[in-house]
Formats: sequence, C-alpha cells, structure tokens
Amino acid sequence: MGAAVVTTSSKGPQKAEQPRERRKPVWLLTLPGCWGALLGSCLSFTPSLLPRGGVLQGVVWGISAAIGYGVAVLLACVWRAFADRDAKQPRPRSWRLFFISTAVLLTVFFGLGQYWQYLIRGLMGVTDYNIWLVVLSPVVAAALFGALLLAGRGVRWLYRRSAALLERRMGRRAAHALGWILAAGLAYLLVTGLLLDGIVGLANDTFSLRNGTTPEGVQQPSTSLRSGGPGSVVPWDSLGYQGRAFVATGPSESAIAAFTHRPAQEPIRAYAGLESAHDSEARAALAVKDLERAGGFKRQKLLVVTTTGSGWVDPASVDSFEYLGDGDTATVAMQYSYLPSWLSYLVDQSKARAAGRDLFDAVYGVWSKLPRESRPQLIVAGESLGSFGGESAFSGEADLSNRTSGTLFAGPPNFNTLFRAFSDHRDPGTPEVQPVYKDGRTIRFTNAPGTEIPPSGLPWEGTRVLYLMHPSDPIVWWSPNLVFNKPDWISETPGSDVLKGMVWIPFVTFWQVTADLPFSVDVPSGHGHKYTTEYVDGWNAVLRPPGISAQDLDHLRNIISGEQ
Repeated sequence: MGAAVVTTSSKGPQKAEQPRERRKPVWLLTLPGCWGALLGSCLSFTPSLLPRGGVLQGVVWGISAAIGYGVAVLLACVWRAFADRDAKQPRPRSWRLFFISTAVLLTVFFGLGQYWQYLIRGLMGVTDYNIWLVVLSPVVAAALFGALLLAGRGVRWLYRRSAALLERRMGRRAAHALGWILAAGLAYLLVTGLLLDGIVGLANDTFSLRNGTTPEGVQQPSTSLRSGGPGSVVPWDSLGYQGRAFVATGPSESAIAAFTHRPAQEPIRAYAGLESAHDSEARAALAVKDLERAGGFKRQKLLVVTTTGSGWVDPASVDSFEYLGDGDTATVAMQYSYLPSWLSYLVDQSKARAAGRDLFDAVYGVWSKLPRESRPQLIVAGESLGSFGGESAFSGEADLSNRTSGTLFAGPPNFNTLFRAFSDHRDPGTPEVQPVYKDGRTIRFTNAPGTEIPPSGLPWEGTRVLYLMHPSDPIVWWSPNLVFNKPDWISETPGSDVLKGMVWIPFVTFWQVTADLPFSVDVPSGHGHKYTTEYVDGWNAVLRPPGISAQDLDHLRNIISGEQ
C-alpha cells in the first residue's frame, strides 16, 4: 500500500510520478527556526555602548529574532542535506520543551536587559525612562519579526517558482541551484538597488529642499567679514541651510573681549555651498577667494574645517577656537552633500575625501606663497565624517607636522585611514581606547581632554595633533571586523562610560554596535558621539593660548554649553 505506480508503454518503463509536496501555511514555524529565534532574542538584550528606549529595543529584538530564525532554518536544511533525510514532524514534547524554555529564558534575559540598561543610563546620567515603551517592545519585536519572516518566505516562494519553471528545460539540481541564484540576486537588487537607491534619492530630494531654507532667527550678515555679506564673492542664497547658519552666527568681538578681558577682533568666516560652484575644486577655490577677500590670511590663526555630510560645522568647535584665539581668527569650510552625516557615511565617503583634500590644498596653495613671517598659523579640524575628509589631505604624522600648526579631530570613524594607522601601531602596552603613538611626540588621543593627556611627563613640542574620542562612541568603534574578530577595546579595561559587562560575541556585537549608530548623538554631552565642551579643553591643548587660567576654561565651558 502506498507504493509508487510504475507504468509501461511501447516506449519502455516510465518514471513514477512524484507526489507533490504539501504546501505549508505561511504562518507555520519550524522548531529549529524557533530555537534560533529564541537564541537571537536573548542575545538582543546583551549590553551595548549606548542606552536604549523600549521601541529601539523592540526593533533590535525583532531583527535579532528574525536573523536567528533564518540562520537556524538554514543550518537545519544543510544538516538534512548531508544526512540525506527529510524533515520530521516534531513531537509534542519537543514543542512543550521549547515553550517552557522560551518562558524562562525570555523572562530572565528581559529582566537582565532592563538591569543592564539601568546601569548604562547611570553611567551617562540619562534620566529619561518610559516604562510603557518598554512594555510595548515585545509588540514591536513580534510585528517586525513577522514582517521579516514574510519577506524571507517571499524570497523562498520566488525560488520555488523559478526552480519549477526551470525544471522544464534542465535537470532538477541545476534548476534548483539556478533558482536560488535568481531569487537571491533579485532580492539583493531590490534591497540595494530599488530600496536603498530609493531611500537615498528620497533623502536627497528632501534635504535638498531643506538646503534652500534658512534656519529660524538667522539673518544675512551685515559685515564684510562673512561670506554672503557685503562684498562677498559667494552669494548668500548659494550657501545652503548649514552654510547660512555658520556664517551668520558665532561669538562677536564684544563677547570675546568680555571673556578674555582684553581687546579682541571680529572673527572671519568663509564658506561655499553646493550651489556656489559646480564641483568640489571650484567650491574650494571660491571659498578661499572669499577668505582672502575678507582678510583671512592676515589673521593670526587660520582654521580649515571639513564639514559633515550636510555641510554642518559644529559651532561648539569653531566658537571655542574663536574665543581662545581672541577673535584674531579666520575659518573656512565648504559643503559637499545635502545628506546628513549617517547617510553620507554610506554613500558620500568619496565626496568627503575630495572636499577635505581640495579645500586644504586650495588654502595651502595661497598660504605657502606668503612670506614666512606673515603667515597665519594653519590649523585643521573636523568631526565624524569631517575628520575622515580632513585626514585625506595628509599622508601621515610627518605631513601633519610639517604642513599644519595644529589639528583637532573629534569622533573619528573607525575606517579613517590615519586614525586606524596611528591606533593599530600604538606603543606596546597602551590601550586602544586611549592609545599612545610614538611617545605622543605629535599625535595624541584623549577621551577626557580636561585631564592630563597621555603620555604624562613626555614633551609635546611643535605641532600638536589631538583626537577626541569617547569610549562609548559607536562611530569610533564600529567596524565590519567586529563580526568575527574580538577588538582590543573590549578585551581591555573599559572606558569610564562603557559597561564592564559588555563582552564580545561573534556577529552579535557587530549587530549591537550597528544598532547604536543612528542614535549616537541622542545622549548627554560627553558621551556617545556628542562632543561639546570637550572642544574647549581640546583647543586649549592644541593652541596653547597664553594667559588662559583654569577659571577661564570653566567660564568658557559654561558659555559653550549654554549656546548648545
């Protein structure tokens, strides 16, 4: 009974008809997949660098569960292929064991997750906590898990449909292999092409519209010392949203004099927006032309800033620079994208590199032709993607030392070429979270610039290059290498605002730090990717201004924090 029937004809025996595989309901879950989803769910609660609200935890939970489910189903499929056996129907007691384990493990890890989050919030002074969003997190996780599961099964349906059509023209094994390739390729094209390109295109259109507006309270400068003001070669309307905010704000001559208690000057600010010229080199040349027109090369200190993606210049950095420089300063910057920094990080890295190189080269071309005795101090700065662009103008330590009078980079992304080289080749015995490079003779790193910057007791003469980086800044520590390699910064004694219970788990740590990236500035100042009053001490260390006391620095920190 149940044996396959073989028919014969004049042409010989025919193959037995294979019974069709019964199609399972789309909502049916496999036991191996459920165990994988449970493991992924539990691991989603392990501590990362930054605190999380309930909704974000639900998102991380749902994605982690979906990844765990998919990996477990794939491993089970591979094992059955090697064992040459079909899937078996799980016994009821196997499901009972799973449900009991789920109830126990999720309860335990959910509680541990809340405890770890409480500790992280304590390290950063975060008081915002919404219990109702925490209660909502399982709902968010379940909805996202279901959506991702349906998407995965859509790809599987596409594979099966493609394989069935291909079997009409080729062998079964070839048809199924080609079916997987077609399904995976189409899914990849949809995600990276249609979806990602669509998101980037929509974001570009959205932010380009915002770029044409002016921040509330910002007015066109009435001084010739600013781009967009009287006599400027850069039209006000071409500066963009961030450019207009940059040139129309900042400390006045009287505010600087009130801080220093001595005569001051009105700072110069030059800027070129995306609409100011047709390409990076032309924008750089235009910005430098306007800088020269305003008298920027006659000031004591000249700062070249590479912006973040949207053209933003951190006011905390430039304002601190101008206060500590008595206003006898000039700052030049230019825009290279409409997109915010995190999107530029994905799609505009080459533009950031070109902008940093073109702007510095244009400034250096004019500066280097000036008589040595009348040249201003040439200084470089950049935050986040701006530090990546700023680094691109230099080949290494000697180049930074020879062509600048000082450099301040904040929150450098882990893929920064020079930052990575300096950190990877740090002196033996020094930690990655605060490395020492060649006895700190030129390059130094700090996560607390208000304290002594290591190495203590060793001279720091000539050009000073300083990197500011918080131990909890995911921009600094995120890397694809986290997938399979344990980084030194986790193996070593953690930084002051990183939980000691954070451990490295293959793939999990990569995913956890990745989830921190979009929210890296949604934390108090001094943590994550939020740098504000640290610039006061950072610039004080780089510039070494005379006559500045500890009380003056405290006063300036209050000024900068009040502006933010």
